[in-house]
Amino acid sequence: MMALNVVLMFLCLGGLFYILRIRRQLTQWLVFLKKVQEIPERNSFVKGNGILADINYELNSILEKNREQFVKLQRAENASQQLLTDLSHDVRTPLASLTGYLESLDSQTAKDKEEYIHVAYRKALDLQELIDMLFQWFKLASHEQLYHMKVYDVNELTREIIIDHIPAFEKNQISFSVNITEDEWFIKVDRVAYARIINNLLSNAMKHGQCSLIEIEIQKGKDQVLVSISNNGITIPGNELPFLFDRLYKCDAARSGNGLGLAIVSELTNAMCGEISVQSVQGGMTTFCLMLPLHVRKN
Repeated sequence: MMALNVVLMFLCLGGLFYILRIRRQLTQWLVFLKKVQEIPERNSFVKGNGILADINYELNSILEKNREQFVKLQRAENASQQLLTDLSHDVRTPLASLTGYLESLDSQTAKDKEEYIHVAYRKALDLQELIDMLFQWFKLASHEQLYHMKVYDVNELTREIIIDHIPAFEKNQISFSVNITEDEWFIKVDRVAYARIINNLLSNAMKHGQCSLIEIEIQKGKDQVLVSISNNGITIPGNELPFLFDRLYKCDAARSGNGLGLAIVSELTNAMCGEISVQSVQGGMTTFCLMLPLHVRKN
């Protein structure tokens, strides 16, 4: 009987020590959680193994996920603020020019009026393009973009898009080379989205690349087609290439822009199960490569 009492006493003492340990650990966790707000990168630690160590591990995992989410939210907030700042400048500049030219029309000669109207019209087009791009971006960011996927001959579809750019090529004295076969290679895409991708890449080369030559080529692989758009304009530094399609990312001042055009290209490409990449060779060509799945038509 005495031995049983001794065993029970040790069990009670062991249970008491375990309860005290749990209480001490809970108190430490409470203090820790209160201090996490002041020092969010801190982690909690528990010696040994067992259920307390497992709970502590899960607690640290939750804290780590919360930190990652907080960083993402902070980056998104900073990007949104940067977007508003950049767009306010981008909109204000052509709008101020447009207003200035229109105000000057009444005091100019007939010849000057014609020139001023022409300039004002160009500024209005720039403003319209910026607003259209901004509207497109917000639709993509809010996941409100609707896609109507159909099968098209990528060669014929691309030729139709390029034709619309020929007047701009000639006006800006840009030579162009098109290497597109007469064969039919089919892809399943949204026609409007695909046109937006090609238009943005061509416009990016003309406006921000400051090029004198643009080359467009389409190649066929085993299960995909590769649409390449190259220009001989300003070289993009290698350290900037990985971030070129990020939201609102801007290159150096020489390749100015609001950073939306290529971000839209990336979003639309991903939506159509494609890939977009870029290479830029010093003293050579900058090439944007659009890869889309090849669609095999059934007879």
